[in-house]
Amino acid sequence: MSKTKTKFVCAECGYESPTWLGKCPSCGAWNTLEEVKVLPKNAKRDSRGMSADMEIFTLNGAVTSESRRILTGISEFDRVLGGGLMPGSIVLVGGDPGIGKSTLVMQASTRVNSEVLYVSGEESVNQINIRAKRLGVLAENVKLFAETDFERILSAIDKVKPKVVIIDSIQTVYDPNYENAPGTVTQVREVTARLMQLSKTTGIVSIIIGHVTKDGFIAGPKILEHIVDTVLQFEGEKNHAYRILRAQKNRFGNTNEIGVFEMGETGLKEVLNPSKIFLDQRETETPGSVITASLEGTRAVLLEVQALATPTNYGNPQRVSTGFDYRRLSILLAVLEKRAKLRVGTHNVFLNIAGGLKIVEPAIDLAVCVAVASSLFNKAVDGEAVFIGEVGLGGEVRTVSQIEKRIAEAQKLGFTKIFLPNGNMKSLKGKKVENVIPVKNINDVFNGLF
Repeated sequence: MSKTKTKFVCAECGYESPTWLGKCPSCGAWNTLEEVKVLPKNAKRDSRGMSADMEIFTLNGAVTSESRRILTGISEFDRVLGGGLMPGSIVLVGGDPGIGKSTLVMQASTRVNSEVLYVSGEESVNQINIRAKRLGVLAENVKLFAETDFERILSAIDKVKPKVVIIDSIQTVYDPNYENAPGTVTQVREVTARLMQLSKTTGIVSIIIGHVTKDGFIAGPKILEHIVDTVLQFEGEKNHAYRILRAQKNRFGNTNEIGVFEMGETGLKEVLNPSKIFLDQRETETPGSVITASLEGTRAVLLEVQALATPTNYGNPQRVSTGFDYRRLSILLAVLEKRAKLRVGTHNVFLNIAGGLKIVEPAIDLAVCVAVASSLFNKAVDGEAVFIGEVGLGGEVRTVSQIEKRIAEAQKLGFTKIFLPNGNMKSLKGKKVENVIPVKNINDVFNGLF
């Protein structure tokens, strides 16, 4: 009689060890190795892993047409996916509890012009129908199945033969070949790996919903994100109406593409013009408020950068940033102190990107510097001006990519002054562009404004 095998797996990175270790040799985390008991497989694997009918293609011989993509009927969702669902792909949707992951996927499933199997491990069929009725998305093409046993899920897939399979959520599904409880490292990894094999061999699109940890990362081993083709993160505050769907990984489209939604009583609604939404509540005569143009994937979005500088009563001034990298803010404040002779060292500085977006590109550096200076001088900046540019350590304003898209978005919303790097003027030669003001360094901007 064969014995049950035991190994230890790191919950952070998936590292496997035959013995327990206090510190993971791979990721360096402490006390993350969990004991895993694996039952022997009933059937032996073919050591060669090949069959007589296996097909091997050349690089240009196995081409999948982009026209085969399955549209979800939600343009913002399709945009983030790169144009729709790619047959044979596996998509992971993560986000905080209650943010709207299941609502988004359910709304999309009812608009797909194909058979969909919705597998729920957290709700009964009756509960799902009640939610669908509330959202007004009842549809004949969606088949419901409440189950957590992966072998039975495979049988249901074989019976229904859908084009799209939705697993809500992956942490509730378990493989009966393993003794581990659902949601553990081994179960999440093995179920996802088998689901990936199913998608690649049959062409079925698999959409799996994943929980997130308290740190905002998708729960389970990090290898889960490496297995899937697309990782989508659903972001937003539950007490605010707007939600942002961001592509963190996409083998079939642009990464960092975003889709914007508004949560209402009847579900999620698309926001087709996010720039107008983000600027809707801004005060044009408030010091420290500046408009910039950021590039999110293929879309240019206008944002409001808010800064507040107050005298410090203690030795070390506070530096607080929301939606912008704290370390980048510290660098820009040092540049303002050294190159522009602004006494930011005696002030607390608070920075906020209005609307809940998190910006990582350096093209909004100039707007951050102008917002801080505006608050220091207590003088409002022209409400019709947009500031675009990366700021170097010497105070120079450096060029940014795709300046034409940013200018077009600013002009579409009626802004009459666009401050941009002087180096970007070369790419605008021969093009009809109005209301642009080229600048070489931050002092050029400050001298004109303050």
